[in-house]
Amino acid sequence: MKKTFYICFLIVPVVIVLCTLILPLVLQIIPTFTRPAIGLGNYIRFFQDDLNRSIFLRSVRLSVITTLLCILVGVPTAYYLSMQSEKRRRLLNSLILFPLLTNAVIRSFAWISILSKQGFLNQLLKLLHLPQGTFLYTDGAIVVGSVYLFLPIMINTLSPIMENIGTETVEAAHSLGARPVRVFFEIILPLSFSGVLIAGVMVFGGAISAYTTPSMLGGNKKMMLSTLLYQQSGTLANWDAASLISVIMLVCSLGVMKLFNSLAKRIDKREAGNV
Repeated sequence: MKKTFYICFLIVPVVIVLCTLILPLVLQIIPTFTRPAIGLGNYIRFFQDDLNRSIFLRSVRLSVITTLLCILVGVPTAYYLSMQSEKRRRLLNSLILFPLLTNAVIRSFAWISILSKQGFLNQLLKLLHLPQGTFLYTDGAIVVGSVYLFLPIMINTLSPIMENIGTETVEAAHSLGARPVRVFFEIILPLSFSGVLIAGVMVFGGAISAYTTPSMLGGNKKMMLSTLLYQQSGTLANWDAASLISVIMLVCSLGVMKLFNSLAKRIDKREAGNV
């Protein structure tokens, strides 16, 4: 009787998930394999096109760079926050999360005012009598905007994990003569590596699917899969092509997740072998 009650209780959420998540995803994937013919022809034609292939490679490359930069900056920052007092940690976390309260469009406009030809960066270079350059509508502008967009998510995800490591472990390592750099790379980083992988997948998935930042900072010259998807669906009303692009983005995110999971398993096996 109790088991039957739990089964009946779960029917409603299961039906909701199937109708709102699984079914739309299936209906989106099926046309990419069936229209105009059954098979992988749509995907083959997509990657045979030079423009589509360059957009795909740019999207993956810039998303990977964004993820790596967020990890390089986010891990030490989260570790630094975990070493602070609770009052100071709350203040710093509030400052880090503050940009998330601002719309992505406004943040992108702020970067346009900094990176444009008459923007703050070029004006500063001019004041210092240094060569000026074109920073807007470049790959670098997209990376900078994406890192600014997703770095708070990386830090916010890692901070609780760093706090749970505990100061006793660090103090024990220091008492045995380990230097701070060695403590960070041999104790802090391995213990927080699972959180780094989770945050990395979140950042990569967000970076490869973000639309506003790449569209405003990259323009039409530096298109990414998200801007190409919007062009096919919103401008050309080519829903089959938009579905294909969205499936490719989904497969990329799943591939990175699988890669990170396999990397985590290898590290766990290595640590078990060392023990």
